[in-house]
Amino acid sequence: MIATESSVATVSFYVNGVWEKPEGRALHHITNPATGAAIAGVVYADESDIDRAVRSAHEAFLKWRNVPVVDRVQVLYRYKALLEKYVDDVAATLTRENGKTADDAKAETRRAIQMVEVACGMPSLMMGDSLNDVARDIDCKTIRQPIGVCAGITPFNFPAMVPMWMYPFAIACGNTFVLKPSEKVPLTPTRAIELLHEAGLPPGVLNLVHGDRKAVDALLRHPLVKAVSFVGSTPVAKHIYTTAAAEGKRVQALGGAKNHLVVMADADMPKTVEAIIGSAFGAAGERCLAGSVLVPVGEAAGPLLDLLVKRTKSLAVGDGSQAGVEMGPLVTSDHRERVAGYIDKGLAEGAKPLCDGREKKSTDGGYFLGPTIFDYVTPEMTIAREEIFGPVLSVIRVNTLNDAIELVNRSAFGNATSIFTNDGKAAREYSSRIEVGMVGVNVGVAAPMAFFPFAGWKNSFFGDLHAHGKDAIAFYTEQKVIMSRWF
Repeated sequence: MIATESSVATVSFYVNGVWEKPEGRALHHITNPATGAAIAGVVYADESDIDRAVRSAHEAFLKWRNVPVVDRVQVLYRYKALLEKYVDDVAATLTRENGKTADDAKAETRRAIQMVEVACGMPSLMMGDSLNDVARDIDCKTIRQPIGVCAGITPFNFPAMVPMWMYPFAIACGNTFVLKPSEKVPLTPTRAIELLHEAGLPPGVLNLVHGDRKAVDALLRHPLVKAVSFVGSTPVAKHIYTTAAAEGKRVQALGGAKNHLVVMADADMPKTVEAIIGSAFGAAGERCLAGSVLVPVGEAAGPLLDLLVKRTKSLAVGDGSQAGVEMGPLVTSDHRERVAGYIDKGLAEGAKPLCDGREKKSTDGGYFLGPTIFDYVTPEMTIAREEIFGPVLSVIRVNTLNDAIELVNRSAFGNATSIFTNDGKAAREYSSRIEVGMVGVNVGVAAPMAFFPFAGWKNSFFGDLHAHGKDAIAFYTEQKVIMSRWF
């Protein structure tokens, strides 16, 4: 029996500009990860709900696509102002259902707002090209046009930011949108869309439904959905990509990761340690850009690990809403047990624990698990190969930079990596040779800003056009070439 907080509400769908609460269906609990108490209930959409939302979006598209782009973005300007006004409210909601610290939640919300800021520039971003006299008396130009109803399927770890990778760009381009956020964290995207409704978005341009795989598959197969954006694990990303692409849809599916942090002996060790702490244990390790494999090169291992272990053991773990807390709980009890299972595997396969997060595993309601560091990990171990998505850091020692590059390039994933060094030549060589889409130099989390693409490679991404940046405009529009001659 799950305990409940005093106010537990049912999360609504948002279809054709109307908030609605489906009646007579099973209610699934949303819990506060810091307490284990139920804070809301959510009904899962069935195929008829998805069909209704998509058809509403299609009807709205027939009108919205003809609204001048300079008028479309006025809604986003008002939306940005409302997000700025209620940033603390959105961040508090995020902490309450996801568990991340208040500072992390505010930073995420700021990143979400930045996506809206960039999308407000769509009158310039959508511009085509032109050239007169490509042949005698013939002119040529390209224009970008919206493609129709777009769908977004988003994860639990960034419920404010990741949906904003999608729908501000899509609707500014003239498309309409159906969002299906993670069923674990529906409150934050709901609050964000309440503000978009308040900003005056016309009915049907954006629709919100909740649900599990049944709802996802209905979106993937609906004939009126023209493009699908997804962020989540690699197995699900593969399913999204293969299923939607087989239906003739445009797809961007961002998958999992195993990100390596390479540290050279000449690195600034105190600053490097702080960057590693933020990368490996920030957001409780529940992010696709988390550093999960630490690769000290040569003599870097000794001084690096001495400082890192000391700092890790002092890390304040607790309720993310409380001041001074540096790492919150994991999102659900099931996920906590999954991550704890990886710690068990690390021990069974012979890795040496320098910090064991199970010592901070709570039994009184919250889903807490402390940060874990394993030394003497080998590339063949489970904890070195698989995405854990929790605060577990594996240390693989190597002798040279070339060894580090070869180690990283053998990984099946290619999301992000970082190198810590004061040697420009080493940084340049690493950045050039590494087979990873996002590279940090003395940066622990190589997260691109809204105007650059989120450029994962290998099993970290399926598709051709990445999220946000210029790729987003290309993804959410179709190019048309017009050649003209006048007699």
